[in-house]
Amino acid sequence: MIERAAMVALRRPHGKREQRKNEPQPVRLVRLSLGSHVSLMRHSGVVLPIVLLISAMMLATSAAWFETSLAAARATTNVRDYLQAFHAADSALNLCARSVIAAGADAPAAPQAAYGEPAQWKLESAFEAGAVTPVAQWPSSLRAPQCLIEAWRLSTRAETRAYLLTSRGFGRTSESQVWLQMELVIDGETIERHWRRVAARPF
Repeated sequence: MIERAAMVALRRPHGKREQRKNEPQPVRLVRLSLGSHVSLMRHSGVVLPIVLLISAMMLATSAAWFETSLAAARATTNVRDYLQAFHAADSALNLCARSVIAAGADAPAAPQAAYGEPAQWKLESAFEAGAVTPVAQWPSSLRAPQCLIEAWRLSTRAETRAYLLTSRGFGRTSESQVWLQMELVIDGETIERHWRRVAARPF
């Protein structure tokens, strides 16, 4: 009996220890849960600015690319309009020169003109009134190209006939204009052509 009581007494503390181990520990679990939540909040606080920075960089890159594409498209359009106006003015100038050369003696004589380079082409009213249209229409141009023929009297070459031919070609808009000029000198059977481009529009 004494030995059985001793064995029971020895087993009881051991059972209590096992029972304590199996008991839940709510305080420790709560602490772990709060720690995980705080860690997630810290990670979120670090990631959010990075995401915003990357988004801002992408938006800036897209805006710069759009501006570059738009500028390139405008430049291409301007070049196309310039070339169109240039070809129109060049064609009108050559047609005017042919008509003056073909007219021969019927063309207005240079001595009837005043000395010095003609300047009627610089006046809008004079140009519009005296200019001719060698072609009725130029493809995709706002207006048909024009050409003004002005007789020119050369002081050093009184026996020659000289003319200043001024042509104007258009692109798709009124702002896209190209002005070309040719100094045409006819001395008997000799024909001289001096081509030049007008840097600035006269009007």
